[in-house]
Order: sequence, then C-alpha cells, then structure tokens
Amino acid sequence: MSVVGIDVGFQSCYVAVARAGGIETVANEYSDRSTPACVSFGPRNRSVGAAAKGQVVTNCKNTVQGFKRFHGRAFLDPYVQSAKSSLVYDLAQMPSGMTGIKVMYMEEEKVFSIEQVTAMLLTKLKETAETAMKKPVADCVISVPSFYTDAERRSVIDAAQIAGLNCLRLMNDTTAVTLAYGIYKQDLPAPEEKPRNVVFVDLGHSGYQVSVCAFNKGKLKMLASAFDAELGGKDFDEVLVNHFCEEFRKKYKLDVKTKPRALVRLYQECEKLKKLMSANSSDLPLNIECFMNDIDVTGKLNRGHFEEMCAGLLAKVEAPLHSVMEQAKLKKEDIYAVEIVGGASRIPAVKERVSKFFGKELSTTLNADEAVARGCALQCAILSPAFKVREFSITDVVHYPISLKWNSAAEEGLSDCEVFPRNHAAPFSKVLTFYRREPFSLEAYYNNPKELPYPDPTIGTRTNINFVLLMVVSEARGCFLCVRIHDKGMGPVHIYLKRSICFFKFLSQTSEDGKQEKNHAPSAKKPKVKTKTVELPIENSLRWQLTNDLVNLFMENEGKMIMQDKLEKERNDAKNNVEEYVYEMRDKLHGVLEKFVSESDRDTFALRLEDTENWLYDDGEDQQKQVYIDKLAELKKLGQPIQERYIEAEERPKAFDELGRHIQQYMKIVEAYKTKEEQYEHLDELEMLKVDKQVNDAMIWMNSKMNAQSKQNLTQEPAVKVQEIQAKTKELYSACNPIVSKPKPKVEIPKDEKEEQNGPINGQEDTDAQPGSPEKGAAGSTVAPESAEGNKLPEMDID
Repeated sequence: MSVVGIDVGFQSCYVAVARAGGIETVANEYSDRSTPACVSFGPRNRSVGAAAKGQVVTNCKNTVQGFKRFHGRAFLDPYVQSAKSSLVYDLAQMPSGMTGIKVMYMEEEKVFSIEQVTAMLLTKLKETAETAMKKPVADCVISVPSFYTDAERRSVIDAAQIAGLNCLRLMNDTTAVTLAYGIYKQDLPAPEEKPRNVVFVDLGHSGYQVSVCAFNKGKLKMLASAFDAELGGKDFDEVLVNHFCEEFRKKYKLDVKTKPRALVRLYQECEKLKKLMSANSSDLPLNIECFMNDIDVTGKLNRGHFEEMCAGLLAKVEAPLHSVMEQAKLKKEDIYAVEIVGGASRIPAVKERVSKFFGKELSTTLNADEAVARGCALQCAILSPAFKVREFSITDVVHYPISLKWNSAAEEGLSDCEVFPRNHAAPFSKVLTFYRREPFSLEAYYNNPKELPYPDPTIGTRTNINFVLLMVVSEARGCFLCVRIHDKGMGPVHIYLKRSICFFKFLSQTSEDGKQEKNHAPSAKKPKVKTKTVELPIENSLRWQLTNDLVNLFMENEGKMIMQDKLEKERNDAKNNVEEYVYEMRDKLHGVLEKFVSESDRDTFALRLEDTENWLYDDGEDQQKQVYIDKLAELKKLGQPIQERYIEAEERPKAFDELGRHIQQYMKIVEAYKTKEEQYEHLDELEMLKVDKQVNDAMIWMNSKMNAQSKQNLTQEPAVKVQEIQAKTKELYSACNPIVSKPKPKVEIPKDEKEEQNGPINGQEDTDAQPGSPEKGAAGSTVAPESAEGNKLPEMDID
C-alpha cells in the first residue's frame, strides 16, 4: 500500500512519502521538491509542473496557473467574474454552468473543467511519487484549505478520481500542520494534565489560515480556526505590480496591462523582488530587458516603502488572530507557542505583527513549505495497515455551522435545527427522531451564509422520504435520522456517491409481533426489537455536481492525453538524439577523431552533418518519430566506423598489455618447472610441454599483430581488433591455467605408521613438535588439541 501525502498549493505543490522509518519530501525530475501548480497546453502535448512554468511567458494564453481558487464555482459566481480581469488565460462556461478554462490544445479550441486541469496536475504528482517509491501509487491523502466548503471539497475528490487516485482523506491544511508538529513531540503533557495550547499561523500564496490546537500525549484536539481567503502572498505581489505599472506608465509611456506577456514577466520579477526585500532593507533594483516595444525598463524599491504600500493588507493580519482566540476562549498567556508556516510568512512585517499580537517570539520548528505535505503523509501512514505508527488521536472541528430544515406537517412552512455548531468536534454522529406518516423532504445547509467564502449555502437535499418505501408500518412510532460529519475529513460523505456533505440513516424499529413501540427511544428492558437500517442518498441540488458517467468520461480523456504526451515525448527524444549527435560529431571531427578519418571523408561527413542541422530547423522541425530514427541511422552509418577506430586505438594497448602479462606469467612458471622447483615438480611433463607451446604461439601471434598494426594507418581499419586480443588472452588462460594451478597431491600416512609416530590426533600435522617426537606436557603426557567448542580432548597415556 502506498503512503503518500500531497499538498496541492495555489502556486506550488509538494509530495511526501513514508519510507525507511520516516517521512520524506520527494523531488521531481528536476531534483526540486517543489513542483509548480502549472499546466501548459501545446499543439501536440501538455506540459505540467516545471516544464509548464517555463512556458508562462512564451505561451501565456494557454498556460494555466492559480486555478485552485475556482474549485466548485459556477461561471457566473461573482468571485469568478471579478478574477477574470486579472487572468492572462480565458475562462469559459461549461455546459453544467460551472467554470471552465479555454485553451488551444492539439490545434483545437478546448474547454477543460477545473477538475480536469487539477487531475492533470495530480497525475504529475502521482508520477513523481511513483518514481521515488519505485511502485504504483493509488492511495493518498490530499490537503485542502480549512475554509473550503463541501462543494469545493467534492470538486477536489472528483479531480483525484479522474487522476486515478484513491483519496483516503481530504485533510485541512491547518490540521496537517498540527499533526506534523505534535506527533514527534516527546514532552507533551499527560492526558489527564492541562493541555498545551499552540497557535498555528499559515500564510500561503492565496490564503491566510489560523488555528489553535490543544496537545496532550498521544492526541491533538483542534479548538478553533479562522481565516481570510483574500489575503496571501499573491496580494502582496499585486501591490508591487500595480506600483510598477503606474511607474512605467509615467516614466516610459507603457501600458503594461494591455500586453499579457509583459504583465506575466512583471509578475515574475515582482515576486523575486518581494523575496529579496524580505532579506534586505536597502534599495533594490528591478530591471527587465526588452520589456515592451524593445524598451528596457528599470525601477527600484525598498522594504520600508513596500510596507507602506501594503499597510491595508498588513492591517488584515490581526483579525483572524483575534477571532481564533475568542472562539477558543483563551487568553494570550494560555498560549505555549506560536508556529508560523507558509511561503508568505517570511515577510518581516507579517511576522512582526503576529509576534507583537501574542507578545512572544515566533517558532519556526517546521519547514514552512513542506509541513502540510508531511502532515498528510503521516495521516496516510496512520490509515495504512502496512505501517506501524505511534498511537495518536486527531480531533478536528466543524468550520461552519450546519443545519437541517424540513417540511413539517404539524407546523405550517419549514422547520429547521442546527445540528453541528461552529467548532463542533469532528468526526461526530447525531441521531434525530422524526414522527411522520407521509413523505417529507430534508435539506442540509450552512446556516450562516455571511461567513462562507462561497455563494451557495446549500449542501444537499433528500426529497420524498417515504416510510412505506422503507418498509415501515404506517403506525410506526418514528424513525431515527443519523447525521454524521465523516471521519475522512471530506466533509460528511454521501454513502453512495461519496460526495455529499451528509448521509442519512433511518432506523425503523418495531416489535416482533408488529405492534408499535410507544417509547421514544429503545430501552434495554424491552423485548428484542427488530431494526432495519436504510441508507438514503442525498440529491444534491447544485448544478456543478459531476455524475459518475462524466467522471468516467474525464478519466478516459485523461488516459488519452497521457498517451499522447508519452508519444510526443518519444518523438521529441528521437529528434533531440539526432540534434545531439550532430553537435557531438561535428566537434569531435576536429578534435579527438581528427586522426582517425581522412580529409576527404571528414569533409563529406561534416557536410552531411551541416545539412542535417539545417534540415532539423526547416523541414525536419515537425516530423514523425520514425523519420528521426532513420536520419540518425544514416549519420551513424558514416560516423560509427570513425568512432570505432578511435575506441580501438584507445583500448588496444590495454588489451596487448593484458595478453603480455599472461604470457610472461606462464613463461616464468615453465622456466620454474624446468629448473625443478619444488612448487611445480608435481606437474606432468607432457602437459607442461603443451603450456610451453601455447605460450610460444601466443607470443608469436602477439608480435605479428603488433608489427602489422604499427604499419597500419589510423584512418584505416585496424589489423587486429581488441575483441580478437581479448579472445586470444582468454584462450591462453583456458589452456594453461588448469595445468599450472593443479594442486600438489596429499600423501596419506598409513594408520599403523601414524600410531608408531604418535603424531597429532586425526592425522593433523604438529608444526611445533619434531616428526616422531610428540610434544610433552608437564606430566610427560601428550598435549591434545582443543575441540571446536573450546574444550580440551582427553589426554592419551604413552606406553
């Protein structure tokens, strides 16, 4: 089972995995642990991540980023309409009324849903995890902002399904950070002691989230959370962009906002300047060459002026801090530490205001960028049966109050009831009892629309709830409605479609004889009661909801696009191989290969390389994969013999040296045998004659080949190849080595002779005693050797 945590951010994404006994944030193919949340569409394929980021300027109309904020939103949503003007790519209305992104892909105008584009990004992150883990990835935990409503969360779930991921849980950013912080702490107070309260401040690129959490040993409990969905690093970038747009308008008479490409470049430079100002308070320059109309622009800014321009944004920092403290009913003295994470949290003015509010130094023990992904991976490890994780209980909160309303027969109109107030513990189940004889309808909704960053407070409805259809007798005393905030963190989950905010369980209870039970609640003292449980789907009234057929269609389309991307990559690789070979051989022809090719052949080959290079940038710019493969084969037909001659010349001396070393070695052994040295006197004379002949033949062969090669020109085919020399060396070794390495035969001493000699036990030679004179101990007895276990064998008496 894969254990993967994915942090899908507004600007960048991180993937963390559990392996080798810990949590590790993995790097992508560029050895970067941060993958840009960017998708670019081209005439032949898509680019995702870092490759797409490189096309933001050159292909700005078809490069999509910042789409995370449009999850679950209709095209006519006021938020979408206000954001359209600041985008360089186009938005369009889907047939369902939801927001789509219009791009040119495969030379056609296409409109992709937000779920589809997010699925493309998730597919890339999935591949990154699979490359790191070297196995398929399916199960994962994905992070979402804590202020996401049910509609936005379901949109993320659909995107994960399209990408082929099984999302075990959607985890709030703040909850993931608290888990990453608390699970490693060894000094937390005991469960019965007063908890340790820690505030977590997360200022990312698009949102500002604050939460307070109570820690005890082995558990964490979220107490409260607050947010500002309109405050993030991008808003500080926007201030800088507007400042320089105005400055360039006055200074250079340039209207930057009319040119999307220039605007994108300005955003990139302003983001760099913002980061530099976080570490430097002096005046810093901003220079862009050929910005617009071939005009180079320049400007400068310092941190003090920047903070003055951002005074309105900085004033919004404290409101969520006040809110979270009021909700948790805590004083500043009750806070043990303030942990700050998120990319934009590095802005000095932000840290200064948070620190001043709590009156203490901020803690930065967590990695500001990777903490969310690591927390998601930890949650996935807890859910996985393949990993053993320290016992740790996680209690989250309901971020918006949830109510139910229904049509009442007793009262005119609708009745409602708040089921889960704000900051209610989650997961949690509540049972409501209804007394009905006729069908009725229920609707779940957020009861405080003003707090929602989403225009529609409706969660879902269930119409025509009919007791007869549920096999409940008409005189039944009632039914129990079970409403559950799901423990998967997706918001409460539909039992069938797996995307509704609540699921309803109706418990119809009648006695065995069919008579009505009059008690309003089951009692242990009563006779056994038959219980029938029927789980009803919620009919979501929102137009954006993806049907199963639509999700399957998107999955099929994603598979086709993945295959197209793969084919295009193979085509580009084949083209790059031709281009690489042209450049490599052109340089080597006047370098290391110059001595191994004749002047005429070199000129012919160089001309062919030049023609191929011109072809690559003309007719060969857009050819099929096989065309490039054939073109490379033609070039190698000319270049391969030259390279082989060079390699032969480099390796031939080494091969001759190896053969000569073997010849010298066997010649010495033959000479030693002839002088009757004891080491070789056991060898057979005929076999040694054979060795002598093999050595002489090898010597003659080597000398003849070396002489022939010395007369050969380097531009010609070699007289002898390295492979032949190595084969000769192997032949000599195979013929001679078994003979010269034959061991000396052992001489067996007869048993009677051994007893007379009183030699060592088991016929072993005693190197310390003289032959026939056993070593004597102090008492005149033979000293026996030790056994394998270290115990001395019994001594033997000498007659």
